[in-house]
Amino acid sequence: MPDKKIRVVLPGLLMAMLLAMLDNVIVGTAMPRIVGDLGGVDHLSWVVTAYVLGTTISTPIWGKLGDLYGRKTVFMTSIVLFLLGSVLCGFAQDMPQLIGFRAFQGLGAGGLMVGAMAVMGDLVPPRERGKYQGQFAAVMAVAMVGGPLVGGFITDHADWRWAFFVNLPLGGAALTLLALKLDLPKKRTEHRIDWVGAALLSVGVTALVLITTWGGNQYAWGSAQILGLAALAVVTLTAFIVVERRHPEPIVPLGIFRNRNFSLVAGVGFLVGFAMFGAITFLPLYQQIVQGASATNSGLLLLPMMGGLLVTSMLAGRMITKTGKYRIYPVIGGFVMILAMVLLSRLDSDTSKLTSGIYMAVLGLGMGFLMQTSMLIAQNSVELKDLGVASSTSTFARSIGGAFGVAAFGAIFNHRLHDLLTEKVGPQAAAQLSGGGGGGNTIGPATLGQLPAPVRSAVIDAIAGATSSVFLWAIAATVFVPLLAVFIRDVALRGNDEKREERTLVAQEG
Repeated sequence: MPDKKIRVVLPGLLMAMLLAMLDNVIVGTAMPRIVGDLGGVDHLSWVVTAYVLGTTISTPIWGKLGDLYGRKTVFMTSIVLFLLGSVLCGFAQDMPQLIGFRAFQGLGAGGLMVGAMAVMGDLVPPRERGKYQGQFAAVMAVAMVGGPLVGGFITDHADWRWAFFVNLPLGGAALTLLALKLDLPKKRTEHRIDWVGAALLSVGVTALVLITTWGGNQYAWGSAQILGLAALAVVTLTAFIVVERRHPEPIVPLGIFRNRNFSLVAGVGFLVGFAMFGAITFLPLYQQIVQGASATNSGLLLLPMMGGLLVTSMLAGRMITKTGKYRIYPVIGGFVMILAMVLLSRLDSDTSKLTSGIYMAVLGLGMGFLMQTSMLIAQNSVELKDLGVASSTSTFARSIGGAFGVAAFGAIFNHRLHDLLTEKVGPQAAAQLSGGGGGGNTIGPATLGQLPAPVRSAVIDAIAGATSSVFLWAIAATVFVPLLAVFIRDVALRGNDEKREERTLVAQEG
């Protein structure tokens, strides 16, 4: 598509991406207040895990549906489901309801990012996509500037439920823009969706996430519950591989993993999701409890991270378009992320906002080299007919990494928090504070000031120590990012001429 037409379509795609990104930031900013109101900090990871799990499970399905039936209708359907989930979350009356509705919302969210990326892949060849990469990075920056302001204002001055209702006007605007501006050919095939494979994958992934969440925390590693989940995961994922090998339209075509670059970048995406999403989930809580920031300010304190991401993402995009080379950027990004995790593992109750801001800026610099570049490599590694599957599988790898990361680090955070509180205030008070005493959790921005001074100090130190432990464990996952990325090869990026020729061949074969 000519640049002039792309510029007309692009605002609709950016609006849809902004919808997903704003929701993550707004809800993340409001999360401490939400869990403090509905049940406690021990449920924080579950609210996030449910959303990420719903996104992870649905992502491959959205990608395949777009390949089979056309991206526009499928893309807009995912937005509608996301908005419906937002309404349900806003009306949640207790923590189980909110967790369930967040999972439903995640089902729709799974189609937002992958849909936007797949449509962009249809419109712009990889070699030319770098010049648009800065605009996608700018949307992330806008989300990170607007999200904390909106989320913080809602949390500080209104009911937290508006953190979900605010999606409705933006979602309506995105739907209108896409309906009017996005002009893609409608196509429908006679092929079947691999629902059996999708069901097996969903059950297997859910079992693995539950193992990561409950193992060593709610249940002993050798308990019947954990062993049963492990057996379920092995059986369902083995059956999934068998089904995918035989199905004519597999939900995840295993053949794409024969491509070296695709397999490597999928592994990098998993590790980035695991370390990044898993670890930064707990930063707003640290900022509000330990550093005493308001909900608005805690969101704004994440701006150094997004500033770093914007700078390196634009730099990498322009250099890729100019040179056609991309291998070096995931390697650099991996090493910078390792440095960031090491720095963030040094957080304690005395760390200043300036120091933590510098640490987060380093993390953003590493993320900027990895996020958009990984998707570019994945899409360039497959044929055009598999573009949606490549986009969804790459997003799926990052999402499932995030699901495992949130679950694993949530268990680490809760376990470490309970241990530190036990050391400082005794087992009975620790159980009450961390939600295990039957009286609900009393750790939250609104209730912290009501605690006696010695207990308040103990809580602050415990939250800081638990957050530091999360980033310390994240280092173990991050070190493998550059080790995988170094084996990626620079393969010529498809340009306008190559894409035109491939479309002509496909049309002739059809």
